[in-house]
Amino acid sequence: MKERLQKLISRSGLASRRKAEEWILQGRVAVNGNTAGLGDRADLACDSVTVDGRPLQLPADGIVVLLNKPRGYLCSLDDPQGRPLVTRLVESIPQRLYPVGRLDFDSEGLLLMTNDGDLAHRLMHPRHHVEKCYQVEVQGRLSRDELLRLEQGIELEDGRTAPARVRSLPSGKQGSRFEIVLQEGRNRQIRRMCDAIGHRVKRLQRVRIDFLSLTKLKPGEFRILNDSEVDRLKNG
Repeated sequence: MKERLQKLISRSGLASRRKAEEWILQGRVAVNGNTAGLGDRADLACDSVTVDGRPLQLPADGIVVLLNKPRGYLCSLDDPQGRPLVTRLVESIPQRLYPVGRLDFDSEGLLLMTNDGDLAHRLMHPRHHVEKCYQVEVQGRLSRDELLRLEQGIELEDGRTAPARVRSLPSGKQGSRFEIVLQEGRNRQIRRMCDAIGHRVKRLQRVRIDFLSLTKLKPGEFRILNDSEVDRLKNG
């Protein structure tokens, strides 16, 4: 059955659907020797699809890894600046994995990595309302009004953030800590929300995605999800 090229590329584990669309627009994708266009479809059972001249292949077996990402690693497959990539932390796994969503360079915590493009798309798309829980430490003392603003939504340059669940955590003398649960994932969203209310983020850790938590994983450690966990992620 023919599928959109960006979906096939995502399923192959090479890139997200959005990145695949960029590749198609850049002329890097071809079907049966002809440069592909956005909206084109193909069936790998009877069509030849190439990316940068290399044949596209779907993985034989899907795999999902739960990684405790340390600070100082980039959630990308390459970086012109040569910064450490999260893929380095899962080099022992033979399958080519890519991160599901992003944790920025200075953030840490739970990161899923997979070669299952359909699952990655489901987890990242806002319509599926997949919860992501973060623990945040900021400079200065947060007032109740400021916590309420975070909960109700903050007006950012790319629009107002969706309502969130926020609760205060025990804090030290030099700052405040809180937990926030989001169902959306904009670029550096929590840091920008905190900047908007006048508090710089000192530490940001993702501690949960859906029903999955870090458990006892140390920074840099990972585990492979079992079949029942993967099925639960797929079926919500």
